[in-house]
Amino acid sequence: MTTPASPADRALRGKTARKLVARSAHAAWIPSVDRPDPVAVLERQGRDRLPELLPIRYGRMAASPFAFLRGAAAVMAADLAAAPHTGLTVQLCGDAHLLNFGLYASPERSLLFDLNDFDETFCGPFEWDVKRLATSVAVAAREIGHPDAKAARAALASVAAYRTTMRRLARRGELDVWYTSIEADQLLPLVRSTRDRRRVEASLGRARRRTSLRAFDRLTEVVDGRRRIIHDPPLLEPAGMSDMASLRKIFSDYRSTLTEERRLLLDRYRFVDAARKVVGVGSVGLRCFIVLLAGRDTDDPLFLQIKEARPSVLEEHLPSGPYVHPGHRVVAGQRLLQAASDIFLGWMSGPQGRAFYWRQLRDMKGSADVAGMSPDDLLAYARLCGTALARAHARSGDRIAIAGYLGGADTFDRAVTEFALAYADQTVTDHTTLGAAVGAGVITAAPGV
Repeated sequence: MTTPASPADRALRGKTARKLVARSAHAAWIPSVDRPDPVAVLERQGRDRLPELLPIRYGRMAASPFAFLRGAAAVMAADLAAAPHTGLTVQLCGDAHLLNFGLYASPERSLLFDLNDFDETFCGPFEWDVKRLATSVAVAAREIGHPDAKAARAALASVAAYRTTMRRLARRGELDVWYTSIEADQLLPLVRSTRDRRRVEASLGRARRRTSLRAFDRLTEVVDGRRRIIHDPPLLEPAGMSDMASLRKIFSDYRSTLTEERRLLLDRYRFVDAARKVVGVGSVGLRCFIVLLAGRDTDDPLFLQIKEARPSVLEEHLPSGPYVHPGHRVVAGQRLLQAASDIFLGWMSGPQGRAFYWRQLRDMKGSADVAGMSPDDLLAYARLCGTALARAHARSGDRIAIAGYLGGADTFDRAVTEFALAYADQTVTDHTTLGAAVGAGVITAAPGV
């Protein structure tokens, strides 16, 4: 076993990284002369997706600049990779925009706030996640109608919260950092007005009710005396015979990636039905299914989601990681970044060698209504997301080195905020480019689906 470097040496490593990339240098956003066309990047992603679903993806992304940003992680990854980076690596979320944070249940049934999407997770420079978060705050603020001063203030709050949280965690012990979490009840003190507090309390209540039993009522019906998942094309369609056979076959492979006690629990459920489901924005076109299982009886349901895992959009820009299987990468990244993870999280390979990962479809999950936020609400939420991101990064990266790089001044905060506003402008331009491609018939979009 190697002897870890001292805290002083680790902090010095972070400060030395300023010579590679000055903190103020993060403000720059100048598109490279060979910047790829954003529509071409999206089309390249779509080559191995289900072609009948791609118009839904493009239609959702064309709805607004923020929707475009949500689906364009690959575009931003290429832009971030074109600039120098600090070399201070963490397990990145890879797609740390505002709506990829939210509520979910821990195995102990506590309601936590954390990152909740890991399709693009990969090891890379910590600042890439911070810049994507700050940019999403700026884009969302403008879309809501907040002036640029308010957008900048909210973006700055997200970065400042990241920096101050990382510096606070750098002073704590290893187990203390590992066990740190954000309980849902910690959200309420962030809300100022009584009206907004009631709205947050209502959101927490909805999240607590989002369980397999609630999904059972909404997603299933009785057909010829048998419980089946409803037919709601094109977003929810019964699995075909070949898909159904494949899902039954690969279930045992998924089961083997769970720990022994969780395999025992899963074995108490029986397979009832499965359906193909369209999810998200950037994920549309990936193969995704939901499986209905029954436990003690048909009134004891468990919904699992099986989602195709592809190489992270970050992989082509960074050194190779330790995980050959994309599903294993997603699961390992989620377990590392989240304070507590789904007990049914696992992975396996399916037909044609495609990689998949499994998780519960609904486990008290909830997300913020960003569109309805006032400037103060958005600022508080941005600060919360920055705090959660720092907590996640501190588990996998050298938090002391990162804290040493960030320092006590707000130099990094202001620089990333300037970048976020500039990249928000770029997002509007790219969104317009997508709209033009749709208008010219280069790609087909199905709006409103």
